[in-house]
Amino acid sequence: MSAAEQMISRVHPWLDGKLKKLFINGEWVEGSTGRTFESRNPATGELLADVVEGSAEDIDRAVRAARAAFNGPWSKFKPYDRQEVLLRLCDLMDKHYDELSLLETLDMGGPISRTRSRKTSIIGMLRYYAGMATALHGEVVENSQPGHIFTYTSKEPVGVVGAITAWNGPINAVIWKLGPILATGCTAVFKPAEQAPLCALRIAELSVEAGIPPGVFNVVSGFGETAGAALSAHQDVDKIAFTGSHITGQHLIRASAGNIKRLSLELGGKSANIVFADADLDLAVPGSAMAAFSNTGQVCGAGTRLFVERKVHDQFVEKVAAYGKGLKVGNGQDPKTQIGPLVSQQQLERVTGYFAIGQNEGASVASGAERISEGDLSKGYFVSPTVFANVKDEMRIAQEEIFGPVVSVLPFDDIDEVIARGNTSQYGLGGGVWTQNLKKAHRIAKGLRSGSVWVNCWMTRDPAMPFGGYKMSGYGRESGIQHLEEFLNVKSVWMNVT
Repeated sequence: MSAAEQMISRVHPWLDGKLKKLFINGEWVEGSTGRTFESRNPATGELLADVVEGSAEDIDRAVRAARAAFNGPWSKFKPYDRQEVLLRLCDLMDKHYDELSLLETLDMGGPISRTRSRKTSIIGMLRYYAGMATALHGEVVENSQPGHIFTYTSKEPVGVVGAITAWNGPINAVIWKLGPILATGCTAVFKPAEQAPLCALRIAELSVEAGIPPGVFNVVSGFGETAGAALSAHQDVDKIAFTGSHITGQHLIRASAGNIKRLSLELGGKSANIVFADADLDLAVPGSAMAAFSNTGQVCGAGTRLFVERKVHDQFVEKVAAYGKGLKVGNGQDPKTQIGPLVSQQQLERVTGYFAIGQNEGASVASGAERISEGDLSKGYFVSPTVFANVKDEMRIAQEEIFGPVVSVLPFDDIDEVIARGNTSQYGLGGGVWTQNLKKAHRIAKGLRSGSVWVNCWMTRDPAMPFGGYKMSGYGRESGIQHLEEFLNVKSVWMNVT
């Protein structure tokens, strides 16, 4: 048994040689086709688990279970009851978080230092939704009709939700969907990303212990073109909550037409990160580097278009390149690792393909642009943090989402110019500015057409603050009261009390 296998067996016996089945109606069940797929550690290539591949028939079973739960036992749960369930799940996730963080590291490659450090934000997010379960309400509305017409609104759960999640933060992906689903009284069928399905299945196991009734939370692992497509087109699903690429988002919009499903789409990004010459460079250099390199660049809101004022451009490129070279790339199980592997061979090929595209377009490599294949890292999907200089706005590396540790640096001369260029992307998820001038900060925050803007920081988040995009980055919001509204219908009631 290898050292990695011993660690898995010792710290996470849940993985030890067990087939991971589908979770439907509170039970672990086989798939209808009998097919399975492998979940492998992207740092080593070692097999973690065989996972049952769900089909359209399995999705239908899960949707029927979710509908029965929505109409039955779950409908009897009052807001306080839903809050209690969520808080029990919080406590269980808190208790088991070390194994969950290791599972995420093993399944998608994120450094254990990162997956562990997210505990407070993830558990805090779930507690926020638990608190909101008892804070949702309608309102009495004064009207102008003659007589004695009493009017009020009530808010009701939308129904069965199909949640299709991404692989770049598996624990967060589940909680960001499950929290508002449970808080509002909806039920769920989850289709986790096939690249990293294990955290969703483990959280489903914890949900039983938390007392979530059968059918409320179902998990069908499988592939997008089969299980995902069936879920998005299912006629008894009331809403799809999706995180992923804009291409898949477009497919979901078309698939939703059959029964006019509600959709919330958290899609891709190519965020503009703007550095003025008056910025605190000691803060802006590491902040801008990690805006692009964190989680091996596999972050939808990554700051991959780095606009730097020409006065400090050359100096800044040199500093960011040096910072990237100094980051430790390695197996995520090493606490000293800062940059883990890409999630899969497919993602490796995509990212290294952009290394060639950038150079062919005329950009210069300030650092990186290499696959790392020395020693033990040769078994995984590792690339070096990459800085491209001499980038033009129209280049593909400046327009297309790469989803790897790649940043394109572009010089600018004045604020109006950089706002206009920052908005040339088809995406509008995030944006940021580094400056000590408050007037510049406000102008950038107002001028960028993006769902979030960070000033002298990057990707700072809180459960109370909404997150989402403009343009091809999708619509709908996650976090905040706006997130819960996505899972509620508003009913207007008119009462003649004369």
